[in-house]
Amino acid sequence: MLELLILLTGCFSWQPLLSRVTIAPESITPNADGITDVTRISYNLSRSANLSIYLVDNAGQRYYFRQNRRRSAGAYQVDFSGVINGSMLPDDNYQWVVEAVAVTVTDDGESLTGETDQEQGSLIIENADTQKPELQGFSVYPKRFTPNQDGIDDRVTINYSLTKEAEVQIYLIAPDNETDNETRYPIAEVEREVEPGQPGFHTYDYEGGVDFGADPPPDGDYTVHAEAVDNVGNRTIITDTLTIVEGGVPRADIVSANVDFYNPKTNTKVVPLGQTLAFTLTVENFGSVPIRTTGPSSGEHYLSHENFNTKEFYESSGAWRVGIDYEGNPSYPYPYRWAVGNLDELEQREIYGETFYYLMPGERAMVIGSIEILDVPAQRDRVNFWAGLIHENVRIDVFNDHVDPQPIAIGF
Repeated sequence: MLELLILLTGCFSWQPLLSRVTIAPESITPNADGITDVTRISYNLSRSANLSIYLVDNAGQRYYFRQNRRRSAGAYQVDFSGVINGSMLPDDNYQWVVEAVAVTVTDDGESLTGETDQEQGSLIIENADTQKPELQGFSVYPKRFTPNQDGIDDRVTINYSLTKEAEVQIYLIAPDNETDNETRYPIAEVEREVEPGQPGFHTYDYEGGVDFGADPPPDGDYTVHAEAVDNVGNRTIITDTLTIVEGGVPRADIVSANVDFYNPKTNTKVVPLGQTLAFTLTVENFGSVPIRTTGPSSGEHYLSHENFNTKEFYESSGAWRVGIDYEGNPSYPYPYRWAVGNLDELEQREIYGETFYYLMPGERAMVIGSIEILDVPAQRDRVNFWAGLIHENVRIDVFNDHVDPQPIAIGF
């Protein structure tokens, strides 16, 4: 609690260093029932001093509420709820002590004069709520977080069970930050049956802001800080670690929005039934993070009645693929799909025992493919075909959808 400074006027040189010390009421029941939950400590200082306020229990143990805090001359008030360093003191008859050590200012700086003044009295604490809120089973998974929407370790899940009603805050603390000037990244709770702050199971889902188009916190080793404070001020803090790697919003496009459709036999845009429509385009990763892709590899040939599912290259959340669609398509959008390049030429990574393929930042890859036309799509002799760059189960950016549509003559 912040102390209220009441400005005093006049000369203090003749006054005692510490005066008018009171604590009222002299008995408190800190249990959040709104009745005598706190006591107010008041005191006057006639000169600058280092001020300490502490309680002593029957065993002689000291509990500092304030310790060597610099105070200027004036009148002060502060409320005390029985909580010291986040823990409620147990029921007892305590001796309170308010102590001041005078400070003088010299040409060489401030120094203690040795003049000390002290006052003391009795404070009874009873019916105190000493039970701390616990975050049982607190867990952070995974510990290595790659917020780049590649479908692998894109989200961090934080779980715990709260034992009593309390306000809970969870945030990341950036590495290499001083305590007084630390950068914090708050993490929001997922709304569930148990409301925030109520006893029960709680979960948090953190994606670093990437889902909303924002850049995540910079790569590095972070502290996960969880703090629960109940209604009387009991405080529980739990920390864990989290490493962010390759975080960022993925960005890629079809270079110059240009697609070359052609019949490889005639090098025209006329494709009679039974012949093949081929295409060539280039994909560029112009973002700051790798983009993941999946097969089939560039060069794969489709029959017109096939699609990526019949070839058993199912959608893979977070993967980028080139797709071809056509006018009047009655089925799933972009039924013909290819990896963003030749899989053998992309970066390969072994993750969780599986091989994944990536186009790295700043790199380009040529994608080629072909479709053997066995029937007339949509019962038309002239059909528009176009390309798209699909971020599967994430989005298709406007500039990557319906790219370079071209009429293809079929059935002549």
